[in-house]
Amino acid sequence: MNLLPKSCKEFGAAEYWEKFFQQRGKRTFEWYGTYLELCGLLHKYIKPREKVLVVGCGNSELSEQLYDVGFQDLVNIDISEVVIRQMTERNASRRPHLRFLQMDMTCMDFPDAAFQVVLDKGTLDAVLPDEAEETVQRVDRMLTEVGRVLQVGGRYLCISLAQAHVLKKAVGHFSREGWMVRVHQVAADQDPGPGAEPRFSLPVFVFVMTKLRPLPGGPARPLFELCAQEQGPALRLDSAERLVEAVSERQRYAWLCGQLRRQAGLGTVSLDLCHGDTGEPRYTLHVVDSPAGKAARDSHFAIFIIPQGRETEWLFGTEEGRKQLAASAGFRRLVTVALHRGQSYEGMDSIQAELSTRVLELAPAGMPAQHQVPFLSVGGDIGERTLRHQACSPLSGDFVVEDVQGDGGHLFRRLIFLCSRNVVQSEARLLPATAPGDQKKRKRQRRKPRAPGTAEDPPAGPGQPVDKSYLCCEHHRAMVAGLALLQSSAPLLETPLAVLVVGLGGGSLPLFIHDHFPKSCVDAVELDPSMLAVATEWFGFSPSDRLKVHIADGLVHIASLAGREAPPHYHAVMFDVDSKDPTLGMSCPPPAFVSQSFLQKVSSILRPEGVFILNLVCRDPALKASVLAGLKAAFPLLYVRRIEGEVNEILFCQLHPEAKRSTPELLEGARALERALRGPGRRWDDTYVLSDMLESVRIV
Repeated sequence: MNLLPKSCKEFGAAEYWEKFFQQRGKRTFEWYGTYLELCGLLHKYIKPREKVLVVGCGNSELSEQLYDVGFQDLVNIDISEVVIRQMTERNASRRPHLRFLQMDMTCMDFPDAAFQVVLDKGTLDAVLPDEAEETVQRVDRMLTEVGRVLQVGGRYLCISLAQAHVLKKAVGHFSREGWMVRVHQVAADQDPGPGAEPRFSLPVFVFVMTKLRPLPGGPARPLFELCAQEQGPALRLDSAERLVEAVSERQRYAWLCGQLRRQAGLGTVSLDLCHGDTGEPRYTLHVVDSPAGKAARDSHFAIFIIPQGRETEWLFGTEEGRKQLAASAGFRRLVTVALHRGQSYEGMDSIQAELSTRVLELAPAGMPAQHQVPFLSVGGDIGERTLRHQACSPLSGDFVVEDVQGDGGHLFRRLIFLCSRNVVQSEARLLPATAPGDQKKRKRQRRKPRAPGTAEDPPAGPGQPVDKSYLCCEHHRAMVAGLALLQSSAPLLETPLAVLVVGLGGGSLPLFIHDHFPKSCVDAVELDPSMLAVATEWFGFSPSDRLKVHIADGLVHIASLAGREAPPHYHAVMFDVDSKDPTLGMSCPPPAFVSQSFLQKVSSILRPEGVFILNLVCRDPALKASVLAGLKAAFPLLYVRRIEGEVNEILFCQLHPEAKRSTPELLEGARALERALRGPGRRWDDTYVLSDMLESVRIV
């Protein structure tokens, strides 16, 4: 029999409840949980000798069970004459002191301060189905009556699904009166089992409103607390709005867990788990299901802990990468776990203990009850991450500089904009810190002659120098390799190369060109002055007479250069500038940098044999096709190099089609350039092979 109302508004009508209990008869109806699910919280806030009023009692067994364990001063009221008669008859002999009265809770007959506890199980939800004026007025009368019949120090315990409008109403009403407001989440089993009546898919909460003595100067500042666990600490919140938001987050999580238990194949689902004390995000979880039939029968479920600092890698930081990881791992469902900045972690064992309960809620349907869920990682290590600097730029927003442990035990310094926390804005490898006993040895090394145009490695931040011979970013390596496209009778290292780089970041790209091409003159353009300070202090960047930084909008700067009577002519113009608008479908560069009119300005400051090199990050196929068409119109010769495992594509654009070179010619040019760069006295990263960067280049 379907006993739920056709319209939610019927919950507030006495006629509905008369019909409900007549149809149901003497069978109990347990709204929002059984006594066993609620007793831990009820016993915490109700003492056996206290006078308790149960409003909207219905035919629930809750009062009877409280009575049986020693809570015998209980008065139950309900608007339904039918249910009051049923409950009185049911308890007349076994519970003679348990009272049931027909009464409207919006106008109760009890004297002021008659009770120490008012207990409400689902009644507020029933009488507040909407926010119509008539409904709100009725609820105001109910809550006013609750406050009137409670003693100072008394508690209103309201068991509720905590829909946003219900929670806001209850919290707003009592906080204005200066009461203390606390919300508990009930740890109840939402799966009723076969044959049981359907349960609500949302979690159950208990509002605990404590009546405080009025202060002479008016109500005190209200207190708002949320307890997500029965025995855990309370989370103090600064406003009613934040409390409603925190409850909503837990409702969404419970709904998601219910959906994941019932079915697979929801796609990739992402959620944050927050610190219980601070409310700050501590873990980011991605739930990935493998296609049916791809996993072994007993490979139900696994948890993969991403080491700190590696969450930006394609395999862990993108949806496509996580799908590949899940498929290769061979589990029906894989949950990847990223560890947040600003949080401390003791090790894999402590993380496993902390996550075990929560992640099991995300297990797929059909997993055996005693199944051992494996926790996986790369080498069983959670990695290292040290925050070096944190600030907020008016242009770039919040950002951090952090050191992370990478392959081979090397430390890497990264610049991260927190608006895109899984994207590395700039990165540099750090040289090992100099031990005190090595100071004299290092001074002797500094007296050795160095290649012309190179400088000492300045320390980056507190004592650790940057390895300026190493380019961390694959797209930077490809951009430098693009200089091999320049056709010149003289070797490039002997040519006074003029290079314009738009987008400074940590300064790795312009610094590398400056140091490795001794006759080069590099102009770097950066919109955000904060980035120059960060590059100088933390990434070993240092301007010189051959390396100048212009704090300007790249669009305005290039337009100004192009507008001169005798514009400068660069051998290479490089764009490595990101967009701050994530909704565009293209995160690098901003669309204005590839407009047809602006590309004409770029071509006007480029030498005839020069090369325009662009880092393109575009996830929208139609938009990317449009960008390529526009580039092709301005630069008839266009090469594309895809960065493996990333969205990045490096575009090499030249003005004259006759400059086209075959792949063997490109590779030979790259090898010749690399031989010069590896010359005596020059530091060169042996893992960096220029010809590899151009091997997969294709002409569009």
